Amino acid sequence: MTILTSFLFGILGFTLAAHLISSALTAWRQSLPARRAPADRPFVAVLRPVCGLDPFDEETLGSTFDLDYPDYEILFCAPSEDDPACALVRRLIETRPDVRARLLTGLDAVSANPKLNNLHKGLAATQAEWLAMADSNLMLPRDYLQRLLAEWRPGTGLVSAPPVGETPANFWGAVEAAFLNSNQARWQVTADMLGFGFAQGKSLFWRRDILEAGGGFAALGRNMAEDVASTKLVRAQGLKVRITRHLFAQPIGKRSARAVWDRQLRWSKVRRDGFPLIFIAEAAQGPLFPFVAAVLLAALGALPWLALPALVLVWYGVELMLARRAHWPASLRDLLAFILRDALLPALWVATWFGRDFTWRGNDMSHREVSRDLPAAE
Repeated sequence: MTILTSFLFGILGFTLAAHLISSALTAWRQSLPARRAPADRPFVAVLRPVCGLDPFDEETLGSTFDLDYPDYEILFCAPSEDDPACALVRRLIETRPDVRARLLTGLDAVSANPKLNNLHKGLAATQAEWLAMADSNLMLPRDYLQRLLAEWRPGTGLVSAPPVGETPANFWGAVEAAFLNSNQARWQVTADMLGFGFAQGKSLFWRRDILEAGGGFAALGRNMAEDVASTKLVRAQGLKVRITRHLFAQPIGKRSARAVWDRQLRWSKVRRDGFPLIFIAEAAQGPLFPFVAAVLLAALGALPWLALPALVLVWYGVELMLARRAHWPASLRDLLAFILRDALLPALWVATWFGRDFTWRGNDMSHREVSRDLPAAE
């Protein structure tokens, strides 16, 4: 065996093993029963930022009122009184007077991140020692707070969860779900199981003293996304980010090709900004490297050509089984979405190197502005 064939077999074996092992670990984890929450039920403030109206806001924001938890309050945070989401939030509050809920408006300029500036007033408005921050497009199950508390054990600094894309209404919605579920969620769950979990901004569950010891919301603005800064803040205190055993749904609905590309490119830029070495390794996350290695090995006569379709069947068959085991979208359309997603991954990775800035909900997010305007870490 030549050095070249040994190298190619190494690439094929390593990437295929990583795909199979991460899929198996994620499928196993999703099949486990929910962790038992502690008997103590501390008072929790649920902070939900709103900005504009999205198609599923009535369902996702409304789910906050149905939590099966004895002692919590909801703080909806809007950037201004004129925001279109305010009317919906007020109506939800009026129809559920049995739930403690408030709408807060205005921005506090504590960072270059508009989401943090929107949420900051919620932190000031509550005395709660436990804070659950959940994006407006996340559907909260009735046991949402129990699931978060169940993961809090010694050494924990933050409990988080990547979203799971559900109810895609067209093909590009299925592509969006393919990115979220058996790609991003799979790798985040695997990282958590290996002991180095990363925060995801869709859902952040803090103890107030840990957040404030790390510098509060200003510290969460030291990177272009609060999930990156949250991970660093927690690790700097010698604590860990933990991911909930079962993940939370994000309704997808219809998507356009441009919307999917822009969103994935934005997140890719966030990862490059926050964890550049890990982002470099993302070049090998899809099937490009193993497929190219297999083709070259077949051309060299080291593999039979029949190994190529076998590799495709194994690669996507395992991913489809993971999706079905985890009760994620797993139809023929979703299988085709997996393939298109993987075709887009190399292009996204390359495009990420051609500029760091992006626009989020009408706000220009600049790497240079974050670096210049935010206070340095102590």
